[in-house]
Amino acid sequence: MRIRVLGIGMGPQHVTPEVAEALRGADYVLAARKSGEDRLLDVRRAVCERYGVALAVVPDPARDRDDPADYQAAVAAWHEARAAAYERVLARRGGTAAILVWGDPSLYDSTVRLVERLAGRLRADWDVLPGISAPQLLAARHRIVLHEVGRPVHVTPARRLREAVEAGQENIVVVLGGRSGLSGLSELSELSELPGLADWTIWWGANLGGPGEELVHGRVGDVLPELAAARGRARAAAGWVMDAYLLRRAR
Repeated sequence: MRIRVLGIGMGPQHVTPEVAEALRGADYVLAARKSGEDRLLDVRRAVCERYGVALAVVPDPARDRDDPADYQAAVAAWHEARAAAYERVLARRGGTAAILVWGDPSLYDSTVRLVERLAGRLRADWDVLPGISAPQLLAARHRIVLHEVGRPVHVTPARRLREAVEAGQENIVVVLGGRSGLSGLSELSELSELPGLADWTIWWGANLGGPGEELVHGRVGDVLPELAAARGRARAAAGWVMDAYLLRRAR
C-alpha cells in the first residue's frame, strides 16, 4: 500500500508536472465530502477527470467550527475521526491512494499528520509532493514580495491575528477563517479601531487563481467595505471562498 499527499494549489490549473505524474500512477484519489453539495469536492473531481484517476469519496466527520474553548482537543478529535474513516477505505481498497491538498501540504493543513498516523497503522509507504500555496499566489497576483528587505514575515491563522498585532508583528500574512467565516475580516474590522491599524496597508485576495478571483489593495481604513463586497462577489461566482491577505504596518 502507498499513500501520496499531493498539493494542487487551487485546482487543475495549478497541478505541477510532478503531481500530474503521481496522479497518473495512482489507483484512486481519496477525498472527504463536507456536505451534500460540496463545490470544493467538484474541483477535486475535475482534477481526477483530467488525469484519468478514480475518486473515492468519504463523508467527512462533523467538526466543531465555532472556536471551541479547547480548540486543540476539538481538532484532534476531528482528525482521529477522519483518520478512522480513511483507514476503512484504504484497508479495503489497498493499492496506491492519492490525497489532494489545497495549496501546499506544508502550510496550515493537517493531511501530513493524518497520513503519518494512517501509514503507521496500515504499514503503508507514503510521500508528499508540494503545491502552490495561497501566500505564493497572493504575492504573484499583487506583484509584491511578502516581506520587506531583510525583514521577516509572520504567517498566522485569522483567529490569532489580534495576538500577532499585539505582539508587535509588522508584516503579517493571514490565512484560514475566523468565527465569522470571513478569514478574519470581522476581527480586522474591530482592530481597525485600534490606534494606527487603520493606516496599515492590506493586500487581499479571494479564490486566487480560481473561479471568482478578487483582489483588493489599499489602506485598511479605506478598503474594508470594498473587501466585504469583493468577498460576496467571489462567493457568488464560485459557490465558495478561500481568501488570504498580507498586512503591513505603515512606515
